[in-house]
This record gives sequence, C-alpha cells and structure tokens, in this order.
Amino acid sequence: MNKAQLVEAIADKMGGRQQAAEAVDHVLDAIVRAVVGGDRVSVTGFGSFEKVDRPARYARNPQTGERVRVKKTSVPRFRAGQGFKDLVSGSKKLPKGGEVSVKKAPKGSLTGGASATVKKAAAKKATTAKKAAAKKATPAKKATTAAAKKATPAKKTTTAAAKKTTVAAKKASTAAKKTTTAAAKKTTTAAAKKAVKTTAKKTAPAAKKATATKAPAKKTTARKTTAKKAAAKK
Repeated sequence: MNKAQLVEAIADKMGGRQQAAEAVDHVLDAIVRAVVGGDRVSVTGFGSFEKVDRPARYARNPQTGERVRVKKTSVPRFRAGQGFKDLVSGSKKLPKGGEVSVKKAPKGSLTGGASATVKKAAAKKATTAKKAAAKKATPAKKATTAAAKKATPAKKTTTAAAKKTTVAAKKASTAAKKTTTAAAKKTTTAAAKKAVKTTAKKTAPAAKKATATKAPAKKTTARKTTAKKAAAKK
C-alpha cells in the first residue's frame, strides 16, 4: 500500500478524498518534524518514532568489498508497539472492518482540555522553583569564593615558611659537611706525622749499627796493606 492507496482507504471515514489526503499529510509532517527535533513520537498500540545517533564506523562496499569509513550520522527508527506485534504475530485477532485496530487515545490527551492546562501549570511551577533555588544558591557561591580568597594568603605564608626552613636546613647540612671534612683532614695529617716519626726512630738505630759494623772492616784492610808494604821493604 502506497500513500495514494492509504488516502483511498480512509477517504470514506474522513468525508472525502481531499480531507483524507490533508489528514495523512499533516500526520506525517508532524511525525517528521518531531523526530528531526529530537522528540520521540509514541502512538499507543501502534509504535514509536525516534531519532538515533550512529557513531563513525567502518563498513564494506558490497560491490567491491573495500573497507569504507562511514561518518557519524543520525537516522530515524520505528519500533512497533506490543499491540501491533500481537496482531501481526496472530496472538490477537484483527478486529472487523468497522472497528479500529489501534487503541484510541485517552480523553483529553488530544485536546487542550484540563490535562493540558494542568501540565502547563506544573511546568511553570517547576521553572519558578528552579529559578528561586538558583537565586538562593548564588549567595552561597559568593561566600565560598570569598572564603577561598581568604585562604589563599594563608597558603602563601605557609609556602614561604617552608621555603625558609628548607634553605636553613641546606645551610646547616653544608656547614656540617665542611666541619667533618676539616676534622678528617686534621686527623689524617696528624696520623701521617706520627707514622713518619715512628719510622724515623726505628730506622735510625739500624743505620747506626750498620755503620759501626762496616768501620772495623776498613781498619783491618788498612793494617793488611801496611804489613804487606813493610814486608816488601825488608
């Protein structure tokens, strides 16, 4: 069934083909405009129309098999209602020609009656309540910002004190390192001097003994040479 056949099917009930065509056009136009605007059109017993966002993805060209990147897009989607599903599946019988297969909307929902006015009044009350809550929340925000501003000088003083303490600690550590190195140098020089003195004391007696033992050997050789000379003269 196309659109023309649909118009013909409801022409008798709408009072003529022209009225039926206008009714179909207006209904479809209202559905399309609502879905494009992001609203969900739900018809009880028939189904719902809605807008669905599809993220970017990769697909394959059915003719070439090449992988193609598809951009992010939005598509309309129709979901059949439970009553429509039951009639198609056969779990419920389709009513006769004189009866409507789709359940009628409740009274007051299609007209600007009491229910619409009640909804509008509730919406106005909700908006006014939100505005009042926002006005009350603004002084609290100002107080929190003022407290945050007052707290910032305290943070600055704490950071300055921390910097001073770290500098003093560094100076103390460097002074301690200098004193320890100076003491170590003094101890090492004193130990070296003591070692030199002890080695000198130990080597002095040994040198004296060596010279004492060598001296008699020279005298004996001198005596032998003089004795030989005397014997030669004789």
